[in-house]
Amino acid sequence: MFTPWPWVPLRRAKSHGTHGVTTLPTKTRASERRIALPTRCLQSLKHHHEQQQREREAAGTTWQHNGHVFTTLQDRPIDPTNLTRTFTTLLRKAGLRRIRFHDLRHSTATLLLEQGVELVVIKELLGHAHIGVTATVYAHVRLRLQCDAIDTLSTALDGPVSDESTRDDGTDPPLCGATVH
Repeated sequence: MFTPWPWVPLRRAKSHGTHGVTTLPTKTRASERRIALPTRCLQSLKHHHEQQQREREAAGTTWQHNGHVFTTLQDRPIDPTNLTRTFTTLLRKAGLRRIRFHDLRHSTATLLLEQGVELVVIKELLGHAHIGVTATVYAHVRLRLQCDAIDTLSTALDGPVSDESTRDDGTDPPLCGATVH
């Protein structure tokens, strides 16, 4: 079940430059959007917020409130290098192959596509300005889904098998891998 996060718009982007971590405006107005999150994520965020409250109390006057959800123990922005290092450690401990943190975004979109979520919805979640960008990036998933759909159709058209249907008379459906020009 999806429950909307208390509609905090996504309005900022992080950049790591020569002067440390900086908060910048998003690239385009279309990047400013509201998203819904699964209940499981909301529960995790609530737990994280409670932990952050305890960290705030422990930090005392060194706490520098900046409005970010994920921060250091003193509420400073997390350096991208440290995030990558921690993420890599978590992957290794879980016995998973190394991927970039950004690849989680692609994994989410791929899973949504495979579950039948419309491309336009995924475009909106990712903040792509044009659906063509989404369609191009995830074309490999769409091709696999098309193949699965053809396999499903083929199974439906085959119907019950009889002795006569085992004969190859050229009426069998083409293989999924066949190229159409």
